[in-house]
Amino acid sequence: MTQAFLPFALPEIGDEEIAEVVDTLRSGWVTTGPKAKRFEQAFAEFLGEPSLHAIAVNSATAGLHLALEALGIGPGDEVITTTHTFTATAEVVRYLGADVVLADIDPTTLNIDPAAVERAITPRTKAIIPVHYAGLAADMPALIALARRHGLKVVEDAAHALPTTCGGRLVGTLESDATVFSFYANKTITTGEGGMLVTRDAALARRAQVMRLHGMNRDAFDRFTAKVPSWYYEIVAPGFKYNLTDIAAALGLQQLKKAHAFQQRRAALAARYDERLQGLPLVRPPRPAAGDTHAWHLYVVRLTDEAKLGRDELIERLFAAGIGCSVHYIPLHLHPYWRDRYGLVPEQFPHSQHAYERMVSLPLYTRMSEADVDRVARALAEALA
Repeated sequence: MTQAFLPFALPEIGDEEIAEVVDTLRSGWVTTGPKAKRFEQAFAEFLGEPSLHAIAVNSATAGLHLALEALGIGPGDEVITTTHTFTATAEVVRYLGADVVLADIDPTTLNIDPAAVERAITPRTKAIIPVHYAGLAADMPALIALARRHGLKVVEDAAHALPTTCGGRLVGTLESDATVFSFYANKTITTGEGGMLVTRDAALARRAQVMRLHGMNRDAFDRFTAKVPSWYYEIVAPGFKYNLTDIAAALGLQQLKKAHAFQQRRAALAARYDERLQGLPLVRPPRPAAGDTHAWHLYVVRLTDEAKLGRDELIERLFAAGIGCSVHYIPLHLHPYWRDRYGLVPEQFPHSQHAYERMVSLPLYTRMSEADVDRVARALAEALA
C-alpha cells in the first residue's frame, strides 16, 4: 500500500487553542484588543523579564520594519545582514530607502560570520541584522561587541529562534536593540500569521506602538472601551497597518504555554535524525554550545562530496517517495533583485553558495512520529545508496 504523503511542516493546534479562539469570537472583540495585550504581557513573562516591551504585530517582517524605522534607519544608511536568509530580512531595509550589505556565513553554523560583518562595515553602516538560522543562535557576543566598537544598532531576526538560548540566556533578552520573532504557521508556535517585537528601549517601543497602527497616538482598544466619550485621536506620523488581531493572539496565548514542550519534541526528533542518518554522505546540523538550547525550527542536511547524486535529484527522489522537503534558503545574492541592484556574484559568498548547492531541509514538526523520522532516513539511505 502506498504510504500517505509526509508533509514538510504542519502546525499543532489543540482543543485549547480552538476554545480560546471561540471565546474570542463570542466576546465580540476580534481585532486588536484585550487578548493581544495579554499575549504581549505573557510573551514578556515567558522570556523571564516582564519589564520588557513586547509589541504584537501581524508578521515578523512588520516587526523588523518597525524596529528599523524606530531606530531612524533611512536613505543613505547601510544595514548589514546575511545573504543566507529569506528576503524579508533584507527587504525591510529597502522599505526605508537604506541599502543592504550582505555578508557570508560561517560554514559550520550557517549563521552570519562576524568577521565577514566587520569587513563589510563602512562609514554609512548603521545597523546589523543577525539571523538565528534554523533555530541555532548566531555568535551574539562577537556581534554585540563588534556593534559597540563601531557604534552600530543590532536588530535580531529571531524568526527561527523561539525558545533559543545564547550563553544560557533566551534570545530576546540579549543586549541587542530589538529582537523580532515570527509566529508563521511552521514556526515553534503559531498565530497563523504574526510576530512579536521585543525591546528594552522604551522610546523604540513607543514609536513602534504608534507606527504599527497608522501613526495614531491612541489605539482602537483604548478608544472603544473607554467609559466616557473618547473618540478623539491624532495622527502623529504616517504609520502602517501592522497590528495583530485578537483572533490570532488567542492562538498565541495557548501556543505559548506549549512552547517549551514543542521545542523538546523537536529536539527529540532531531536527535533521532542524528542517530538514523549516521553513515550517510550527509553533513548533519550543528549542535548548540554546551548548556544552550536549539529551537530546531529546521533540520537541514548537506550532501558531502562523496554523495553520488546532486541536491536537486535527491529532492526529486524524496518527493517520489512521498516525503516533502524544502531548501533554506536560496541565498539573496542569487535572486534577481538583490543580484542586479548590488552587482552580486556567488564568488563573494563562497560558504553560503557551497551550502546552498548541497542543502535539503527535512520534515520536522511536533506531530511527526519516530516512525516518520525512520521513514525519511530510509528514503535518504535508498536515494544515496
